[in-house]
Amino acid sequence: MREIVLDTETTGFEPTEGHRIVEIGAVELMNHLPTGRTFHQYINPERMMPKEAFEVHGLGDDFLRDKPVFARIAQVFLEFIAEAPLVIHNAAFDMKFLNFELDRAGLARLPQDRATDTLLIARTKFPGSPASLDALCRRFGIDNSMREKHGALLDSEILAEVYLELIGGRQPDLVLAGAAASPRQAGPVETAWRPPPRPQPLPPRITPEEAAAHEAMVAKLGEAAIWKKRA
Repeated sequence: MREIVLDTETTGFEPTEGHRIVEIGAVELMNHLPTGRTFHQYINPERMMPKEAFEVHGLGDDFLRDKPVFARIAQVFLEFIAEAPLVIHNAAFDMKFLNFELDRAGLARLPQDRATDTLLIARTKFPGSPASLDALCRRFGIDNSMREKHGALLDSEILAEVYLELIGGRQPDLVLAGAAASPRQAGPVETAWRPPPRPQPLPPRITPEEAAAHEAMVAKLGEAAIWKKRA
């Protein structure tokens, strides 16, 4: 199964208030494992960068001025994600920005139910615990030391690791066929082996003093003591 782990950076919180996407990063998974294929693009938002947004991702007006607008990279982006399910942290945020940009470019919107929201998975799996990407990295022991500022591709790569942990581990689809005979094995496979009894029982490890102390303790408990009951 092919999946795309995706993240965006923007100029603010609401596209209806004039905010735009400035970066898209995406990582391809195949059967829940990274393939090494990625998509990364900086985008000219065609507006000034607010100070608050710049402090989050560090993408300023001078850097973004010569980058393509979304409409110019939209088709390449859509070809990369193709029909694959999307994996996004706080999916509602990224999806509303992506669909706003697709609307402006005259392209079909992405269905909301196409996105798996890792934020919702984390809140369901760990109710009451912090569910930010940084908090989940700490929980799962994932190195995010390079994440000094938000970046769409780096965050997608980190999110891919978090996602695999959230759904059950780094290799959730791995099935060990332990009962199957190897190609070089001849004869029937023993499936009900049990160890034989020891020729000589092991000597007891309890000392006489410990045995006496135990008997004294049981005597104090009375006839209801479980040690005095017989099957």
